[in-house]
Amino acid sequence: MDTSTEVFLQQRELLFSIVYTMLGSVADTEDVLQETWLSWSTRGGIENPRAYLVRIAVNAALARRTSINRRREQYVGPWLPEPVVTPADPVEQAEAVSMAMLVVLETLSPLERAVFVLNEVFGYPHPEIAEMLDRSPAAIRQVAHRAREHVQARRPRFKAEPEVRLAVTERFIAAVVGGDLNALLEVLAPDVTLWADGGGKARAAGLHPIQGRDKIARLIVGDAFRRPIPSLGVQYRTVNGDPSALLLSGDTPFAVIVLDLDGDHITGIYAVTNPDKLSHLAVTGDGR
Repeated sequence: MDTSTEVFLQQRELLFSIVYTMLGSVADTEDVLQETWLSWSTRGGIENPRAYLVRIAVNAALARRTSINRRREQYVGPWLPEPVVTPADPVEQAEAVSMAMLVVLETLSPLERAVFVLNEVFGYPHPEIAEMLDRSPAAIRQVAHRAREHVQARRPRFKAEPEVRLAVTERFIAAVVGGDLNALLEVLAPDVTLWADGGGKARAAGLHPIQGRDKIARLIVGDAFRRPIPSLGVQYRTVNGDPSALLLSGDTPFAVIVLDLDGDHITGIYAVTNPDKLSHLAVTGDGR
């Protein structure tokens, strides 16, 4: 392995985390990393490889937003980020951004999101971000302030402990699989919202987010009985930093279910069934 390849691979995990958090798309992240590698491999004598690679990746990700936004305009139904399996170790997943937070970040402008991600998630100071983005530190501080206020007004109100999140997820899946309407009503908050991303390629709850405990519970139970999943299996995995459920049809990923909680009640359900967003997920042999 030559030196340039070794250096790039040493930084690849960081680059993936930054770009994915900016884009919410695994495929686009991989394309950006390929562009970053091509730029890096043709350069020599870089004094600070890490800073150079992050700068190239961040600016390539910003440019990529144009094509992503164009696809979003033509997307069928609610759009959710691609789920990413992350380490279960809290220390290793410190930089993982939850599905709920990624949905909030989608409401920022590309520049606001880049600045927020670099500063709030990865700890880059404003002067360093300004240098990366060819802007003044004062301008970056203004963008950061605007982005922080926007996120704080919309971010999830509570952060449930992993043990609680896993227990509630298991209760929710058991109620769905068993078609138990009463059990669903018990675990859902009155103002719960369901986002179902099928992308027009898989079954989903509708073209818009659905709100309300009774409506969602009856929809889920009715759908489970009308269209049962053949050879249904469930694995509990850590997705975007949170315990979540991976539903399988045989050995094929069928859906990822991520929940947002207030205490032990579900306030948000993020269901990704678009097969294009599940193809990168590996199925393990230790599912429950």
